[in-house]
Amino acid sequence: MADAKQARRLRETLRTLVRRLGILERGEASCCGITIAQCHVVVELGRAERMSLNDLAELLRLDKSTVSRSVDNLVSAGLVLRETDAADRRYVTLALSDNGREVFADLEQRMEAYFADIVALLPADKREQVLDSLVLLAGAITSPDCCDIRLDGGGCGREKR
Repeated sequence: MADAKQARRLRETLRTLVRRLGILERGEASCCGITIAQCHVVVELGRAERMSLNDLAELLRLDKSTVSRSVDNLVSAGLVLRETDAADRRYVTLALSDNGREVFADLEQRMEAYFADIVALLPADKREQVLDSLVLLAGAITSPDCCDIRLDGGGCGREKR
């Protein structure tokens, strides 16, 4: 079991990161005129080029209904296209429209510049260490051995061991 003091330090450090990155303001926050949730949809569709709603929801680790609402708004805004499969009309794929690809390119450029500025503020001899540590942390968080605690109120709080 992890040391309680280290666990508290990790929790407080992550809380600070979440606040500073603006993740808490999800509902009200926007980037490029769309909500943060819609921003994530645009980025994932831009990187994958096309995917189903189910695959997108799984990738974002959100309920299908939550992702569907974001997609509906993006379709209405002319940023996402729904395409019905010719062989199976029940299967719908999502892709960015031309306007959506422009927003995606703008988002990517802005995020590259933002994170380049952050990396530049780290001591040069510590940059790889920080990045390696974040990779390890992300792996631990997504590990099947990680606890079954969900911050949205779900989960039982018991360890999955």
